[in-house]
Amino acid sequence: MRAARLMSLVLLLQSRGGMTAAELARELEVSERTVHRDVLALSEAGIPVYADRGRGGGYRLLDGYRTRLTGLDRAEAEALFLSGVPEALREMGLGEVAATARLKASAALSPGLRDAPATAAQRFHLDAPGWFASERPPPAPLAPLARAVWGDHPVTGLYRGAERTLEPYGLVLKAGVWYLATRSAIYRVDRFSAVAVHADRRFDRDRDFDLAAFWAARAAEFTRSLLTARVTVRLSPDGMRLLRHVADPAALDEALASAGEPDEQGWTTLVLPVESPEVAYGQCLRFGPEAEVLDPPALRALLAEAAARLSRLYG
Repeated sequence: MRAARLMSLVLLLQSRGGMTAAELARELEVSERTVHRDVLALSEAGIPVYADRGRGGGYRLLDGYRTRLTGLDRAEAEALFLSGVPEALREMGLGEVAATARLKASAALSPGLRDAPATAAQRFHLDAPGWFASERPPPAPLAPLARAVWGDHPVTGLYRGAERTLEPYGLVLKAGVWYLATRSAIYRVDRFSAVAVHADRRFDRDRDFDLAAFWAARAAEFTRSLLTARVTVRLSPDGMRLLRHVADPAALDEALASAGEPDEQGWTTLVLPVESPEVAYGQCLRFGPEAEVLDPPALRALLAEAAARLSRLYG
């Protein structure tokens, strides 16, 4: 642990030119007394660290000194490619690895480019979870599953009470929820009650497996599978413009493909795939007077009742 901290201290000084004991303590999450001890240890080991006295002083490396500790190992190199999603890295237990990788990358930059990481961080930030999502701790099985994914190790876990042995191909973070992908299926990570990683074994990964493409296909398939009901609706020209804002994105192509020619009043009849009549009721209310439901009769009756209540409410 101390060796990693000493390396981080050297890399910080190399990438930033000079830092006070307070700044180093804040970055390394230790006390200033520990920073002073670490600097002394580095000096005794032959690292040319010296202290600038007076106002604006701090610790610096001798001009021209370059450490050879900038080479990335495999874990750091892989984590560096995920550095745009720091919260996800932290939840997978890779926060410290990524921080070290970023320090090494910064230290390897020429002096004129060393402010690039800070400049980018000041201008771009990714906040993956959706709005109004409460802060939740990461699911307990996430860290062991992440280790298994990195190492191509099979896992045995209890998923909704049933024991499964799986070959974990990848992890996907969607709207604040983690999913585990195998070669042929998707599992919600928070539904695993226990996970054991078989670190002594490795499975043969299909090198042609494309996680992004697999997830996109499965997500689209899942969304379409929810659209089990159909509603025949007649839309005004304004209603047609509202359609893409009201319908489920997965339903839009089918709905437009079913649309006939506009009638003499300019209204278009189409069949809208929906999850259920209850969901369709809320969607059709969003059209307001720009839509008329023709089928099913029960939904049409519900909307007629809602229109009558609105009429009485507004007089």
